[in-house]
Amino acid sequence: MKTLLILRHAKSSWDNPDSSDFDRPLNSRGLEAVPLMGNVIYQKNLQPEIIISSPAKRAKQTAILIKETAQIEAKIRYEDGIYEASPLRLLQIVSEVEDKNAMLLIVGHNPGLEGFIKMLTGGIQSMPTAALAKIDLQIDCWSDIAADCGRLDFLVRPKDEIKANEAF
Repeated sequence: MKTLLILRHAKSSWDNPDSSDFDRPLNSRGLEAVPLMGNVIYQKNLQPEIIISSPAKRAKQTAILIKETAQIEAKIRYEDGIYEASPLRLLQIVSEVEDKNAMLLIVGHNPGLEGFIKMLTGGIQSMPTAALAKIDLQIDCWSDIAADCGRLDFLVRPKDEIKANEAF
């Protein structure tokens, strides 16, 4: 069995109208949300052996911050194909991961990520910025990843974490 963690980049800034979509950085809300999600990964003792991220600035920042706050030892690999990727493109990228890696964290964008989750699990899930999904895949080799091979174990949104923290 393989485990796939899917993280949408955190909230980005629209302050600079001259900045391209690719170059938009995280805004203050995004910078606050990533540590919340990093804490979820840390508390659940999830340690992906590899992180593959979109090279877009907001995704890069999200990947770096999540790695730091969740204390993940894995290296980050930037994959151009994740930016504006369709679910089929994401499937192809994941299918090329080395089998020695049991758990992968992918950091990317919508609508591709929501479509990818639907493809893998058959379920429609909302992935707002900084949302994290854990999917258990019924495969032994990444190259075997296919439609309907996964089961959604959990999906956490930053809003859920803020409410949980306020309850204490």
